[in-house]
Amino acid sequence: MDRPTDIATLLKKAQETGNYTPLMQAIPYALFMGVEMNIDAGGLPLFHLPFQQKNIGNAVLPAIHGGVIGGYLEHSAILHLMWARETTDLPKTVDFNIDYLRPGRPESVYAQCHVTRQGARVAHVQVDAWQNDRAKPIAVARVHFLL
Repeated sequence: MDRPTDIATLLKKAQETGNYTPLMQAIPYALFMGVEMNIDAGGLPLFHLPFQQKNIGNAVLPAIHGGVIGGYLEHSAILHLMWARETTDLPKTVDFNIDYLRPGRPESVYAQCHVTRQGARVAHVQVDAWQNDRAKPIAVARVHFLL
């Protein structure tokens, strides 16, 4: 059996089957962090970052490292935009802004994205991240992409 190896092929297969695990395992940073992607009951991508001790940045609190949260949110925005556009073209990050609202406790983090504007050449995506309560986000990111 021919095994797909490039991201474009894996994304297309994931879109067809609804199984995003092989895609997440093919992206080194997603694999390192343990990012999971599923489609929620409303038909939108829901990203999950399971807790791992290696993601702790401040052992005194303890809290998830801000760079892990930022990378996770940017990664989620890229994949969401590719999913929303139904394309295998990789968007290029132009600008990434993040507001850290609460410490990321040592537990799973969830994220969901919303494309707020998509033009012919540029797109804007907002990403919300939370842990136990969606109404209490731990971070919010805004990302501009060149398409």
